[in-house]
Amino acid sequence: MRVLITNITLGSRTGTEINVRDVALGLLGRGHTPIVYSPELGPLAHELRRRTIAVVDDLDHVGAAPDVIHGHHHPETMMALQRFPGVPAIFFSHDFTAWHDAAPHFPRILRYVAVDEANLDRLALQHGVPEARIQIVLNAVDTDRFRPRAPLPPRPRRALVFSHYASERTHAPAVREACRRLQLPLDVIGNDAGAPTSAPEDVLGHYDLVFAKGRCALEAMAVGAAVVLLDQNGLGALVTSADVDRFRRDNFGRRLLRRPLDPALVIEEVGRYDAADAARVSAHIRATADLQTQLDQLLALYGDVIAENAARVPDVAEEGRKASAYYRAWGPRFRDGELRTECDRRAAEIAQLSAERDELQREAERLAAALERGQAERAAAVRLQTEHDTLRMQHRHLESRAASLATERDRLVGELDYVNATATWRLHQALLRSRAVVWAYRSVRAVAAPASRWAARLAPRRDP
Repeated sequence: MRVLITNITLGSRTGTEINVRDVALGLLGRGHTPIVYSPELGPLAHELRRRTIAVVDDLDHVGAAPDVIHGHHHPETMMALQRFPGVPAIFFSHDFTAWHDAAPHFPRILRYVAVDEANLDRLALQHGVPEARIQIVLNAVDTDRFRPRAPLPPRPRRALVFSHYASERTHAPAVREACRRLQLPLDVIGNDAGAPTSAPEDVLGHYDLVFAKGRCALEAMAVGAAVVLLDQNGLGALVTSADVDRFRRDNFGRRLLRRPLDPALVIEEVGRYDAADAARVSAHIRATADLQTQLDQLLALYGDVIAENAARVPDVAEEGRKASAYYRAWGPRFRDGELRTECDRRAAEIAQLSAERDELQREAERLAAALERGQAERAAAVRLQTEHDTLRMQHRHLESRAASLATERDRLVGELDYVNATATWRLHQALLRSRAVVWAYRSVRAVAAPASRWAARLAPRRDP
């Protein structure tokens, strides 16, 4: 079976692009011939070509008509329908708000597929698709690619924000603050964070707790991480074994993200972490959401529309009217450049934001350098303050010692004044000043000294 898969871009690794890759490789593995068409090619297109899958950016390069068109995004789907008359199509709606996921009406679109309940409502209640023509095919994960990790620890040791839209302008700051309070190391992976990865299957197993939604959440659960649903639209809940089926019906996506991005609420959800329950969630996802199950559904769906198309009578006039209505609705936007203008405006905004990001990065580097200088100056100031305090203490000790010495001096002076004031001292001073007394003293000493020597000689000696 030849299956033509359309997509608006293969320039990055968004959810539909990964789905295109997985479905194309899965079909090839089952012996079918996938062909991928997108007007914008990139690394993912080169990856598919390396795996021997035809990828084109011009439908005229497809020389053989496909058996069925697997249509993502209405401009590319309608181009494929016009290029290959008589080939039936299935249109897939992946996003509730994206303009390119609006449902086109055309006789050969025989089925519409929603990836969750929200897109089912968009198709039936917003774009007028009969419910009998709508089927839900839930997103899947390649469990051969995303292998189970080792058992989770009792408490998370590393956390990850896994989203192409995570940045300092969206939901990364709330998660970072929550993890800072929990002292839980956090990394951010994705395009807007400047950290894209082409092999998340090699990365996810290094994290115990992952903040994500949609396909990113599904891949993290398949590996075995505990998952808290969250993105720029709001906060959901920790995925538990009690809720996993219900959450999957909503594609772990926008309808579940109802609470504000409050770090305190994020901490509450992290507090529900349960390693054993996360293992049960992972086992359930691997058993029910694997790519092979989705391929079974898709192949059955392809067979149904091919059989139905073969049994119906082509109505060229009706196809013309529907094509006219489509181009009447969307043609002015293409012709007058409304979509191109919008793309250019978005590109200019992205360029401006990138310039602002670079300037903020430079400012952050300047502030970091200033902070480093300030810290060095503060350290020097602390050192000087310590030395100053030491000198002040020494000064106070010397002042205290000087005060003690002054007190002692005053006491001694007082005692000296008292002695000088006594009669004995005055007589002593008067005698010292008398020449007669001095002469008599010296005479006595002159007589007494020889007598002392003779007495010493005449003294009897004692035997030792």
